[in-house]
Amino acid sequence: MSGRPEILFPLFAGLQTLEGIGPKTAQNIRALGVEAPRDLLFTLPQSGIDRRRRDSVEGAILPGVITVLVTIGHHHPPRTKGGAYRIQVADQQATFQLVFFHARGDYWQRTLPEGSRRLVSGKIEVFDGIAQMVHPDHIVPEEDAASIPNFEPVYPLTAGVTQKVMYKASEKSLALVPAVPEWIDPAQLSRAGWPDFTRAVAAAHRPARQDDLLITAPARERLAYDELMAHQLTLALARARARRKPGRETRGDAHLQSRVLAALPYRPTSAQERVISEINDDMASEARMNRLLQGDVGAGKTLVAFMAMLRAVEAGGQGVLMAPTEILARQHLESLQPLAEQAGIVLEVLTGRDKGKEREVKLKALAQGDVQILVGTHAVFQADVAFCDLRLAIVDEQHRFGVRQRLELGRKGQAVDVLVMTATPIPRSLSLAQYGDMDVSILDEKPPGRKPIQTALISTERMGEIVERLRAAISSGRQCYWVCPLVEESEVVDLTAAEARFKHLRAALGEDIVSLVHGQMPVAEKDAAMARFQTGKSKVLVATTVIEVGVNVPNATIMVIERAETFGLAQLHQLRGRVGRGDAASTCLLVYQQPLSENGRRRLEVLRETEDGFAISETDLRMRGAGDLIGTAQSGVPRFKVADLERQAGLMAIAQSDARLLLNEDPTLETERGRAARLLLWLMRQEEAIRLISVG
Repeated sequence: MSGRPEILFPLFAGLQTLEGIGPKTAQNIRALGVEAPRDLLFTLPQSGIDRRRRDSVEGAILPGVITVLVTIGHHHPPRTKGGAYRIQVADQQATFQLVFFHARGDYWQRTLPEGSRRLVSGKIEVFDGIAQMVHPDHIVPEEDAASIPNFEPVYPLTAGVTQKVMYKASEKSLALVPAVPEWIDPAQLSRAGWPDFTRAVAAAHRPARQDDLLITAPARERLAYDELMAHQLTLALARARARRKPGRETRGDAHLQSRVLAALPYRPTSAQERVISEINDDMASEARMNRLLQGDVGAGKTLVAFMAMLRAVEAGGQGVLMAPTEILARQHLESLQPLAEQAGIVLEVLTGRDKGKEREVKLKALAQGDVQILVGTHAVFQADVAFCDLRLAIVDEQHRFGVRQRLELGRKGQAVDVLVMTATPIPRSLSLAQYGDMDVSILDEKPPGRKPIQTALISTERMGEIVERLRAAISSGRQCYWVCPLVEESEVVDLTAAEARFKHLRAALGEDIVSLVHGQMPVAEKDAAMARFQTGKSKVLVATTVIEVGVNVPNATIMVIERAETFGLAQLHQLRGRVGRGDAASTCLLVYQQPLSENGRRRLEVLRETEDGFAISETDLRMRGAGDLIGTAQSGVPRFKVADLERQAGLMAIAQSDARLLLNEDPTLETERGRAARLLLWLMRQEEAIRLISVG
């Protein structure tokens, strides 16, 4: 497909093509993410000012914005340097003053001669019993009254850019909008009652009243949908392309799967059984698998992953499971080793720690097919790692890996099936935004025998009691985690907080009992400290958040999270899931510092009330917003200019099904509506999608 359609050229020209915008303003306006007139169209007003004309300021509620026709009266220049310049004015019923500071020479005398008439608009306040309008927003001759809108849009601003500049530039950009064909499904359009695109942008920039600024206003909702639709089309194209890539049929006879299931001391949950069969079907089909497995802490994802890898082995191939850290990779190894022995297959681990001869031996065994399942860190990506017949790649805790790495892993074999796992429950709207190209399976039941975790809120003032509680748990043979506060600014500060707490607990509980783990430690030291805790040599593990994902110590029954109010809800939920893994009752103590804000208290209470990770993540999204929730590191989620992910999840879901439907009926976007959709992709800067169509 050739370049950008010609009718969009004016919208993508430089900002300086707009009358009134010079190089300096163009430079300043970039801070708002505006590079071309097109970007101004999607930078909508955030509020508005009612500037409807009144006959008089008499009877108006002050202070307030008033627009009124006045006759200019007597001028009072300032008596002292830097004083105020005042002009007496009269409307039909009352008099008030216009006030200006920094007046130069006879400027106002010339501009507003006594006896002339002007329409003025601005905020009027009463000062010392006199009504004043200080620096009116608008002063125009009577015949130019129409240049002041009845309802004036207020735009987001940045240094060096005024409302007037934004308003004029937006109006000039609107004049460039061409008539475009409709890309929205006609049934959806009439159901929602949306205007066409050209009318929608104009209406969004020229609100007539306050209600026109709501996200539910038809014009705004339509533009939000257009944005989401373009994004979902891009993901749907990526998905369609992945599905067209020849996969391989990986069929097994279930002899290994049933051997392991028979040896388990419990029966898998029905959710696990459902997901195992979804994955078996995916692997058996000709299309390549690209599935996201979401399961709350302790929902049993590891078993599902192992079953999937056994299916690859049954078909004569290999499976790889990749974890984000060395500790997690080793832990997967420990939990899977007994299952591998039941199945009678060879499981090996590969991390950055493997060097020299030992590494060579492993790589050789892998290349010959003697190792059937490999567990490792991103070291499994390295160029010299070759498999004999890799069928399935599983990525644990996807948010630590970008989409690019997901693809790299898939290149390690012939048409490798990919399964991505995450224990972070992702709210529906975000999972659609981030993983819309994938099929999603959700494990929404806890395996039997998981005891609920008691969660309590305790103020830092009761630190002494908390330490006593630990002492009692330790003497009854239990272990405890102590997570230190998260200090955003620097890992160094995190570290001092953790070290101070470590010293304090060692002094209170005994030297050998307490270990410390933090992000700055050399890997070997970190692993050694973790190992001491896992084997029960140390009873208390003081840590920064390095333990959040996957660490498994069934004997640990107390989780103390210090300054819990500094963590996100989803993160607190993850941390809490580190206890309650054995047969003893477990407790999570959320330690907060007074005074706790209203919002902070509400967040912690949600945790006390529920253990449902999905409910918690939805609350987290509502309270913190999408940007904070995923943090800047997870840039997998697009930034929308008009759409609001927190409040328009429903719209995102409609856009996803519309996009998939459109591509089902018209995979190359050649029909009339398909060509309109291409235009939408260009308009929304989705060049990636356009490339996918043309390579498709």
